[in-house]
Amino acid sequence: MATVAATSRARCLLPFRRRAPRPPLPFPSPIARAATHRRGVRMASSEASASAPLSTTIEVPGAAAPVVVVGAPGLPEADFRNAVDCSLFKQWLSNLQSEKGVLTYGRLNLTRILIQGVDMFGKRVGFLKFKADIIDEETKTKVPGIVFARGPAVAVLILLESNGQTYAVLTEQVRVPIGKFVLELPAGMLDDEKGDFVGTAVREVEEETGIKLNLEDMVDLTALLNPATGGRILPSPGGCDEEIGLFLYRGRVDDATIRSLQGKETGLRDHGELIKLRVVPYSQLWRSTADAKALCAIALYEMAKREGLLLPSSPPSANL
Repeated sequence: MATVAATSRARCLLPFRRRAPRPPLPFPSPIARAATHRRGVRMASSEASASAPLSTTIEVPGAAAPVVVVGAPGLPEADFRNAVDCSLFKQWLSNLQSEKGVLTYGRLNLTRILIQGVDMFGKRVGFLKFKADIIDEETKTKVPGIVFARGPAVAVLILLESNGQTYAVLTEQVRVPIGKFVLELPAGMLDDEKGDFVGTAVREVEEETGIKLNLEDMVDLTALLNPATGGRILPSPGGCDEEIGLFLYRGRVDDATIRSLQGKETGLRDHGELIKLRVVPYSQLWRSTADAKALCAIALYEMAKREGLLLPSSPPSANL
C-alpha cells in the first residue's frame, strides 16, 4: 500500500488539468471482445475522465445486476486493469458461481468490488487485495468481504528413514508478516495457471532443500479428502483465498546425509529466500512447529495410515 500512497501524494503536486474525454471506439477492441466471454463474465469499460475514479462493470451469473468494480484512490490504472484481468480475480468470480458458491445460496448478492492493492510478481499479479460488497437480501446487511487473494500453493511432508529412525525435514525462514523465523514444511506458490500441484511441489522441494524427488514417489495427501472439499486445505478462508495441496514423500538415507541436511543453508538467495534446513524426529514433529501445513499433513498422514489408504512400502533411496 506504500506504493499507492506515494502515487497519490505525487499526483497532488501536479497542477490540475481536465482532459477532454476520448471519443468512443466505433467497435469494441479485440481485448474487450475476448474479455466478454471468459468464465461467463462480461465486462464493459466505463468512460473515465482524468478526475473520475477507475471503474468498470462486469456481469456475473447469479448477481441481481451488473457488478461495479472500482479502483481505490491512487491505484495506478495499470494495476487496476491487471487486477480485473488476472487469474486470481477470475477464479474468485468463478468460485462464487460454483456448487457451493456464495451466489448459489439464494439470498446473497454481489453489488460492488473495490480493488485496493496489487503486487506484481514480474508480469503476473502475485497478490491482490479487494473488498466485495456481498448483501444479505433478507436482512439488507453486508457479509464480511475483505479478500486477500494469492491463489493455490503446495507443501511437502518429507520423511527420511535412517537406521530405523524416521526424520522430517523442515525449513527455517523469516516470515515478515508475523515478524518471526518459522519452522515449516517446504512449500511454495503455484506460479502459473496450469494448476500443476505435484510438479510445483517437486520443484519447490529441490529449491528449498536440494533434495531431488521423483514425481512417481509423491503421494497427494489432500486428494484423500472427500471430493466435496475440493481436495485441498483452506488455512484461512475468513480472509484469504489460498488453497494448499499437501504431499508426502518417503525416502531412505544414511546417517551422514541426515547430518549434512541439519543446518544446511538453501533457497534462492537472489529472491530473498534465507532458508536453513532443520531435521527433527518425526515423533517430535507435532510439538516442534506451529506451522498449520505441517500439523495438517501429520493428521492426514496418520489418518490415512489408520484407514489403510497408505500401504506399507520400503521407501526408495533419496536423491540428494
